[in-house]
Amino acid sequence: MRKEQRIKKNPEFQAVFKKGTSMANRQFVLYRLKKQDQAMFRLGMSVSKKVGNAVTRVQVKRYIRQVFLELSNELDPSFDYVVIARKPAADLNFHETKKSLTHVMKKSRVLKSEHSKK
Repeated sequence: MRKEQRIKKNPEFQAVFKKGTSMANRQFVLYRLKKQDQAMFRLGMSVSKKVGNAVTRVQVKRYIRQVFLELSNELDPSFDYVVIARKPAADLNFHETKKSLTHVMKKSRVLKSEHSKK
């Protein structure tokens, strides 16, 4: 993902937490915040030390990034997304991570395929 697609600064994270909406399952919490005049969605990730050691946390982040990359055509570009990984996320392989994140995205109706069904 390109640099302009990342949420890095604490005030940006706090804005998504305070003004955005959230949806969760056992492995992930997905926050989203609608932003006007935004060409591409932005992604922030939070994987705490509770999830595992550094190697595990980096692997979880890579999986999350790859899922968003693969689903980028179906995601609404006018949103900021923040994904918080919970402890069970450490035990997932890539396909399970994708399935779990897709489930949360469908629940929060951020995938374009979900919009067209309504």
